[in-house]
Amino acid sequence: MFTIDDLADRLGGYLPPDEIQQVKRAFYYAEQAHDGQRRRSGEPYVTHPLAVANILANMHMDHQSLMAAMLHDVIEDTGVSKEALGEQFGKPVAELVDGVSKLTQITFEDKAVAQAENFQKMVLAMSRDIRVIIVKLADRLHNMRTLGALRPEKKRRIARETLEIYARIASRLGINTIRVELEDLSFQALHPMRAERIKRAVSSARGHRRSAIRQVQSTLQSSLDDEGLAGTVIGRQKHLLSIYKKMRDQRKPFAEIMDVFGFRIVTEDVDSCYRILGVVHNVYKPVPGRFKDYIAIPKANGYQSLHTTLFGSGGMPIEVQIRTREMEAMANNGIAAHWLYKAGQTDHPIAEGSHARARAWVKGLLEMQRHAGDSLEFIEHVKNDLFPDDIYVFTPRGDIMELPQGATVIDFAYSVHTDIGNSCIACRIDRHLAPLSTRLESGQTLEIITAPGARPNLAWLNFVITAKARSAIRHALKHQQHTEAVQLGHRLLNKALAEFETSLEELPDDLLPRLLKELSLKNEDTLLESIGLGTRVAYVVARRLIDLLHGSDDDTRRQVTQKQGPIVISGAEGMVIKFARCCHPLPGDPVIGHLSVGKGIVVHRDECRNLDELKSDPDKLFALEWSDDNSEDFPVALRLEIESRRGLVAELAGLVTDADANIERIGIEERDARLSIVHLTLAVRNRVHLARIIKRIRNLSHVGKITRVSN
Repeated sequence: MFTIDDLADRLGGYLPPDEIQQVKRAFYYAEQAHDGQRRRSGEPYVTHPLAVANILANMHMDHQSLMAAMLHDVIEDTGVSKEALGEQFGKPVAELVDGVSKLTQITFEDKAVAQAENFQKMVLAMSRDIRVIIVKLADRLHNMRTLGALRPEKKRRIARETLEIYARIASRLGINTIRVELEDLSFQALHPMRAERIKRAVSSARGHRRSAIRQVQSTLQSSLDDEGLAGTVIGRQKHLLSIYKKMRDQRKPFAEIMDVFGFRIVTEDVDSCYRILGVVHNVYKPVPGRFKDYIAIPKANGYQSLHTTLFGSGGMPIEVQIRTREMEAMANNGIAAHWLYKAGQTDHPIAEGSHARARAWVKGLLEMQRHAGDSLEFIEHVKNDLFPDDIYVFTPRGDIMELPQGATVIDFAYSVHTDIGNSCIACRIDRHLAPLSTRLESGQTLEIITAPGARPNLAWLNFVITAKARSAIRHALKHQQHTEAVQLGHRLLNKALAEFETSLEELPDDLLPRLLKELSLKNEDTLLESIGLGTRVAYVVARRLIDLLHGSDDDTRRQVTQKQGPIVISGAEGMVIKFARCCHPLPGDPVIGHLSVGKGIVVHRDECRNLDELKSDPDKLFALEWSDDNSEDFPVALRLEIESRRGLVAELAGLVTDADANIERIGIEERDARLSIVHLTLAVRNRVHLARIIKRIRNLSHVGKITRVSN
């Protein structure tokens, strides 16, 4: 059984004696705090924190991380407080322990919400100290190694969460050794029979391939020695989940996947990497299009290496990775390499760069957290953000930006800055204008065109794929809807107060706070927003304000007189004034507004049959009037009876375009051999513009009846 003395001996290789002593003191403290507690397997509980510390020791983590590993369950599972830990071991260790601890003081109705809240808490702790996530990954790894004692459904839940979040975080931070083990352990817990069969097949295949692997390894090694290049050739093995995913996604049999031979060549410096690449390309012919240079352009998690695929003897595929020793340490330990090099008192640029990238990633998580509506939405954003494959594009100044495969122009704009994304109106890709929904490819140069008054479009959510863009768009739309609802609520309440010959501005300063307290609302904006969204009726609120002003006696109320005319609309109000699709109102049509709960005002033509149902609630109907200044286009539906003939659609399209309008939708149905019905949806400025278009269409000889569609 592994003991604290065994750990101390291991730590002696890179930590000074006084720091090792502090780690031992933390262990004895945890042992006393967990006294009498046992794991499901029956072992004393303290074996778990000791094992977590041992995992961190393998990564050469600092003494404070090791102390936090020893104490990481003390706050959660014993009576010891964070303050007590701070007094005993210092504030940094107490903060680390608290960051890893779950939220135990709050009871959650839903397990998913509880997990999401815990993860959110951990992200906040990560923003202060990135070591929190490394301790948490080591804790999760040991828990996965000891899943056997748990119930099957709990095993699957923990394995799924590990695969979806923690293995991906390990990948994002470049900690490959932990990622691979977490993935394989999760796979074995989720699909035990499949994992066992693949494991047996791998073991069997390895025996058959041993001589072929030795031959390729010997050929590569002797070629390096002949050229005087220092490099070690190592056989590379695929892990279980990787094999399973390739079999499932690429629909390949096991034999085809295992036919690919993988090797890694580790050398001393970057110059040697490129020279070795030339040597291996001389020995075996390279496969076209299968070379990747992750040294010049590292992956998002800091991973660096040269990747090439070769044709071996008999056409056998050989995958080769070439990297330096520092890159090898970085590939295995990722951000933990930062402490690996610091332990040797050597600040290494690879490790420092990894640490900076990790901090930037956590900063991005915090921005997503601020924009997310709740913890569940946030954790979905995080899952979407933990993507494995990246593309690389350039800003006009030549800076490299990393984006996930399938990212669009809008994703790029938000990755530059949230304000750039929010005000984006167009883009140039390699100096040519391109749609905002364009999928990007590696090597492109992008220039974003912005406008001061521009706002995000709801349709963007249909094609963006990065979590940052999605959360920022949703946040901006919510803020936009809130602002517009407050403005509309202010207009509606003032209109209602005009019936009592007053306005919000004329009311005493203490009156509105009294009403807000009575309604248990936080502030004036909350009240106005609820009126604008239709969850409160403006007239009822106005009446209550007058009651508070004069008392509830009817004799003291002012006589109701209609002092304010209709609400003026222009069509550019935004998200809280919508136009009914049943009757397609246009500027120039007589219109009526209906206050719809959660949507704001819906504008109908006053002859719309749907208004008959709505007139039962007159408090929610408003007289509306079109503004003289209308610059928007409005949809309108037409039904045309036309003689069937060739070139019909082209002729109509040309006529509508000449009239300065757009066709949004067109559909044709044949009534008989001679007549066709054309359903046309146009975007026009107003009723006069529509009349001009209809007049032009009537001039066509083969057009019969034209009807404006309503309901």
